[in-house]
Amino acid sequence: MIDGENLKRNVRRMQRPLAVALLCGTVAACLQGCIGLAVGGAVAGTMAATDRRTFGAQTEDKSIIVKGETRLRNVLGDPAHVNVTSFNRRVLLTGEVPDEQMKVSAEREITAIEGVQGVVNELEVGGISSFTSRSNDTLITGKVKASFVDTRDINVNNYKVVTERGIVYLMGRVTQREGTVAGEVARGVSGVQKVVKVFEYISDDEARQLAAQPAPTQPAPAE
Repeated sequence: MIDGENLKRNVRRMQRPLAVALLCGTVAACLQGCIGLAVGGAVAGTMAATDRRTFGAQTEDKSIIVKGETRLRNVLGDPAHVNVTSFNRRVLLTGEVPDEQMKVSAEREITAIEGVQGVVNELEVGGISSFTSRSNDTLITGKVKASFVDTRDINVNNYKVVTERGIVYLMGRVTQREGTVAGEVARGVSGVQKVVKVFEYISDDEARQLAAQPAPTQPAPAE
């Protein structure tokens, strides 16, 4: 027969390494989560630091997009498919609307948003694009950005890429040379039907000054 006390001692000895193993696994999982958050924060911080817009403009662009999408959804409804993109307070409208009147209404609504300094209305009057078409546009956008990364003398963070029905729209604060290079690179990507430049051009001196500036300090979150 097995002695009861010996059995209890054996069970306790087995439990200790198991508990240690579980604890190590838990700590490792927590560390992985912390590392993931740290890396994600570092990437976001790096992109914000290399963006040629001020931190205030970046924040306002996000607000304009949210307000614009909400307004257009309420005003235009389901018959329209409109994408709102804002860069340095300049708004690009892409997508499809059923008639010219709705196209004009969309631009009017966006223009009325506080902070908007201009609207580029590229809405197409016609039927709404298919899911397949939009998926293809997303793929093209990814390929264009990847091509920018592979191009040594331009910085992908200086550009915003929007694709609609195979038409690539390029936004950003760039020099004439940077705009020309980006346009040529985008045209060489398979599936691109056309490239439309919606750039805000800056001088070479201004680009150098922006590159030399320290990263903008983000305000502390409200408590």
